[in-house]
Amino acid sequence: MNILSSAKISEKHRTRLRESYPDSTFIFCRDMDEARQHIDKAEILMTFGEDLTAELIGQASQLKWIMVLSAGIDKLPFRAISEQNIMVTNARGIHKYPMAEYAISMLLQVNRQAKQLMENEKANKWDRSVRMQEMTDKTMLIAGTGSIGQEVARLAKAFRMNVYGVSRSGQPVEYFDRIVKQDDLEVLLPEADYVVSVLPSTSETKDFFTYDQFRKMPDNAVFLNMGRGEAVREKAILKAIREGELAHAILDVFEEEPLPENHPFWQEENVTVTPHLSGVSPFYQRRALEIFEENLQTYIDGGSEYVNKMDITRGY
Repeated sequence: MNILSSAKISEKHRTRLRESYPDSTFIFCRDMDEARQHIDKAEILMTFGEDLTAELIGQASQLKWIMVLSAGIDKLPFRAISEQNIMVTNARGIHKYPMAEYAISMLLQVNRQAKQLMENEKANKWDRSVRMQEMTDKTMLIAGTGSIGQEVARLAKAFRMNVYGVSRSGQPVEYFDRIVKQDDLEVLLPEADYVVSVLPSTSETKDFFTYDQFRKMPDNAVFLNMGRGEAVREKAILKAIREGELAHAILDVFEEEPLPENHPFWQEENVTVTPHLSGVSPFYQRRALEIFEENLQTYIDGGSEYVNKMDITRGY
């Protein structure tokens, strides 16, 4: 069985995989340009997903399974994959710890005025008039109640927060006090001190948040987006910030990445910009490969219960 990887895998993980599965042939490549010469012989492909095209899928006549070593699969050529009946799994869930820590740390820096304090420190300025806020007993609304949203909710409970959620099903999830369906989002907005978006990229989540919705939130509300940039128009965020409908926006994802140097977000005092790194962790590859190995054993054993098997008709 030929297992091809177009994702960079560290040498220690390569060695371990080869030793653990001696009956399989692993072909590790630096990128898809190198991997394409082997794709016609590959039964399994490991990739970050953005390097796959319909043309490459057409060449992969032996391919049975694609393991996407990330959570997002929105860049995959779904039609070509579906036509060849190729199974897709991903690494959904491995981001929950770093992304939840990111969310809490960013909200704390806004509440405790970290930007201003660091500027004062650089200027040797002793100023005790900086206005501090607390997160304790506030209300957080999380759009997306999967593994990441649930971990954010768990940490929010340490601050005694009321935690609301929005999901497709509206079904109860641990650590959430209340969950509503997506169509009922506006019912909860007037109570939300913090809105955290961890929405994936699907047809249902594009332009999910609007300026009119920001107007329904309290004036002290903070909006944090670490899901997908297309969940909200950047013009809507900018307008809400400038007109005082939002107190602050924390943005890790954008409609265009990298964010252009001349983008107005960079200059807005009440916007925090980070370069799509909320999910970065030194344990990323290890956790992704743990999911791959569990599924690989299922595949070898002829099983059917795979971790994170995707429904590509939904795009997630």
